Amino acid sequence: MQTEILIAGFGGQGVLFAGQVLAYAAMDAGHEVTWFPSYGPEMRGGTANCTVIIADEEIGSPLVAHPQVLMALNAPSLDKFEPQVQPEGLVVANASLLNRGVTRTDVKAIALKASHIAEALGDRRLANMVMLGAMMPRFPMLTMEQIKTALKGHLPARKHHLLEANYRALDAGAAAAQA
Repeated sequence: MQTEILIAGFGGQGVLFAGQVLAYAAMDAGHEVTWFPSYGPEMRGGTANCTVIIADEEIGSPLVAHPQVLMALNAPSLDKFEPQVQPEGLVVANASLLNRGVTRTDVKAIALKASHIAEALGDRRLANMVMLGAMMPRFPMLTMEQIKTALKGHLPARKHHLLEANYRALDAGAAAAQA
């Protein structure tokens, strides 16, 4: 079994970090993993995306043309990548930054106001973890506990004071997706 995930948004939204957390969790769980970042020359505000492939056997290529899962943190990312998602795939979209909903009827869609939820938690930079949390209940390869363990295990010690806020964001995203 192989699952391909595309996470996309603006630079500075934590797109690459969300992908890294997912990749570390899968790697720690014994899966084969690739993490492939792509970003423009701008540090913040430019486009950024990454692909994560999680598999039970060796992965032939890190390139993803038609992901099963799309996490779109902004409108341009939804516009660009929604058509590429496989039929019966999953689109998780940050409705806080969208001017439309998911238009495809052949995919499962979760639209949640991730940026608003993150702000309510005290830090808008947590939107990436809210989105990751929203994806997890529909993602059979990993558990929320594995994501939290990866966060703790791979976040530099100097940033461990941020763990609880990230855990709350993951849980808030999962709760919003269930509602």
